[in-house]
Amino acid sequence: MAKPELEFRPVDTVEFTPCEGVVPELTERILARDGDGGVATRILRFEPGTDTTPNGVQVHDFWEEVYVLEGSLHDTRLDETFVAGSFACRPPGMEHGPWTSEDGCLTFEVRYKA
Repeated sequence: MAKPELEFRPVDTVEFTPCEGVVPELTERILARDGDGGVATRILRFEPGTDTTPNGVQVHDFWEEVYVLEGSLHDTRLDETFVAGSFACRPPGMEHGPWTSEDGCLTFEVRYKA
């Protein structure tokens, strides 16, 4: 199944909802998704003080492109902080995270199958 056809609309009409896992400070605003899962466009929000360590290292079976819109996130495995304007392109199987965000962060993400 493909993502739905959507014309321009304000993204704030889409509510933030809890992400999978056990970190309540991590929420997502799904802008478009295919019904089969794994393919989505979303805004991911890290509230100030978020620590995704309980979710562990992330590995997906899909491509993921991420652009940091606001704030910063710290990759605890790499011991590196990424700020607004940073970009990542992750192929299926690439390990990433866990993350912390002292001051909060917003990212724009596009996920797709190869």
